[in-house]
Amino acid sequence: MKLIQLDINNQVYEIPVNPRDLLVDVIRKKVGLTGTKKGCGQGDCGACTVLINGVPVLSCITLAISCLGKKISTIEGMADEQGNLHPIQQAFVDHGAVQCGFCTPGMILSAKALLDQNPLPSVLEIKRSISGNICRCTGYKKIVEAISAAAKEISTGEVK
Repeated sequence: MKLIQLDINNQVYEIPVNPRDLLVDVIRKKVGLTGTKKGCGQGDCGACTVLINGVPVLSCITLAISCLGKKISTIEGMADEQGNLHPIQQAFVDHGAVQCGFCTPGMILSAKALLDQNPLPSVLEIKRSISGNICRCTGYKKIVEAISAAAKEISTGEVK
């Protein structure tokens, strides 16, 4: 075991880890942030997506120890201090893009990474950005609509 510090949602956690501990397990079991889902455990479904330095990463195939000195963002870090949902989260609610909810955290974080880089993406760019996230419920139409709506709201400059 080695004691490491991980910066998750702008809070530093001191966590004992083994060299083979996966980031998804550390986030869920040792930090207690259960929004990050462990789906396939093989990097295929995207349910475990988190942002590391703003880039979507599959936490089920990422060693926790490799994240030293990096900023990790999970779904729990999306809402503001008052608990108001991020515009992407609110758009998912407003557009019915949440069904069972299992894929939702990974979808939202993938969308955030896209919109941070490209505030007004095309539908094709949105589809590409979430192509690593599998949803078994919605057929993606409402998810794409929600991301498009969030992009329009965010690009007005009213929300950061």
